[in-house]
Amino acid sequence: MAGSSDYCSFTKAVEQLGDRWSMVIVRDLLLHGTMGFNAMAERLPGISRSVLASRLRKLEMLGLIERDRSVAKGVPGYRLTHAGRELRPVLHGLWTWSERFVPQDPAMVERDPDILPAWLMGRLDRDRLPDRPVVLDLSVAGSGAERFWLVLVPGFDPSVCITDPQIDDGRYVYLEADVLSLYPVARGQRSMAAAVDDGSIRLFGEPDLVEALPTWFTPMAGDRGGDRAAPIRMAALAGGSPADGG
Repeated sequence: MAGSSDYCSFTKAVEQLGDRWSMVIVRDLLLHGTMGFNAMAERLPGISRSVLASRLRKLEMLGLIERDRSVAKGVPGYRLTHAGRELRPVLHGLWTWSERFVPQDPAMVERDPDILPAWLMGRLDRDRLPDRPVVLDLSVAGSGAERFWLVLVPGFDPSVCITDPQIDDGRYVYLEADVLSLYPVARGQRSMAAAVDDGSIRLFGEPDLVEALPTWFTPMAGDRGGDRAAPIRMAALAGGSPADGG
């Protein structure tokens, strides 16, 4: 920092955006464009609705987001302002730095189990998902919550449930694994197919769903179990996104 003014600018930014959720909310709006409150709550497992409302109010007060009142009906969603979109290189820089220098920590899942299905959800490729509603029932040994449900509905973003949505039994596929086995798959360090092939991840349920499930996830470079690849959606922060308009 060249002087006190630089220091003050830096500390102001950290003070306003240095909490756990603010930059994550900005990241989701950069990647997905305008979103309503309920959609954001579903995409951010682990955040309470009261905390989400508080962070949205703060981001709106800071001029980083605004209500999109162009929708003809319903409650206006949230979208980034020009100031919010200017955080794109900051977020991409943080992601790149984290990928290079922050040690991988499977124990993080023990402390915050809600993050595991969020990582898995981020690796799903909507173009490869089934053309009918399906529930991915996750039993994760060694995580605090131990069981989650990913709900996959054509035309909608995947969502995480902490209770069984109880749809038709023929639409379920069951996944069993421990934290150490599922962690590298969720983080994009290993392919789902490789983990299923060696038995570290076990699948049950409708045979067609079991067979297709490994293809639902974004492919890795070379499609090898040990290859490391940057998650496709996060890499998109370096380029354009749905939030570029407006």
